[in-house]
Amino acid sequence: MRIALGIEYDGSRFLGWQTQPAGGTVQDALEAALATIAAQPVAVTCAGRTDRGVHALGQVVHFDTAAERPDSAWVRGANAVLPDSVAVLWSRRVRAEFHARYSARARTYRYVLLNRVVRPALAARHAGWCHAPLEVEAMRDAAALLCGERDFSAFRSAECQAATPVRTLHSLDIERRGERIDFVLRANAFLHHMVRNLVGTLIQVGRRKRPPEWVREVLESRDRSRAAPTFAAEGLYLEAVDYESIWDLPRAPAGALAATIGL
Repeated sequence: MRIALGIEYDGSRFLGWQTQPAGGTVQDALEAALATIAAQPVAVTCAGRTDRGVHALGQVVHFDTAAERPDSAWVRGANAVLPDSVAVLWSRRVRAEFHARYSARARTYRYVLLNRVVRPALAARHAGWCHAPLEVEAMRDAAALLCGERDFSAFRSAECQAATPVRTLHSLDIERRGERIDFVLRANAFLHHMVRNLVGTLIQVGRRKRPPEWVREVLESRDRSRAAPTFAAEGLYLEAVDYESIWDLPRAPAGALAATIGL
């Protein structure tokens, strides 16, 4: 049978999502816990691999198993043996055609930035930081130039293994609440480092180092060297993965991030 799980984790405690020979990744911890419950090896596939330091509120995975267990075993049972920095939120039995990555229709990432003179301490592992004042309206003007189906070559890492740099960015919203600025991006899929490269570039506009129209020039150049350096991983969250309603999968609840990190 095929099982789908919703996962949240603190990426600062792991070496990224994808398994490594020496361990230390989210995938390593999750597969070990599920194998304990299933009493047999388990291999999981995720909706979106996250880098070292990147967090998740709504990661989705699937795995196949012959072990008959109730949903509660895959949730409470797995959580009893997982480290406290990762938790299974829900479990659903799904048809064999379901695939956590390929069945996904959209993904939402949120970048949390503290915009204040003094660096954060309590939120140091859970938010990015910019000491210079940022002009949100200028960043919003620039963000509007990025939405739609675009070639995002200028915002992908050199290590990106995607077959094509073309992605459809459905929305890029920028929200300010006091010292906190959130960048919320929803797309059909993302390239490696794409969100952090976009955020870093928008911050250049927010600091008035570049006009909003510069972002279009960078995008159309398809040249990674024209964009800003990759921004810090600490503020990035995989917030939600969207699937067609036929799969009947839960979504991360609204407000989950604020409750999680207290910002």
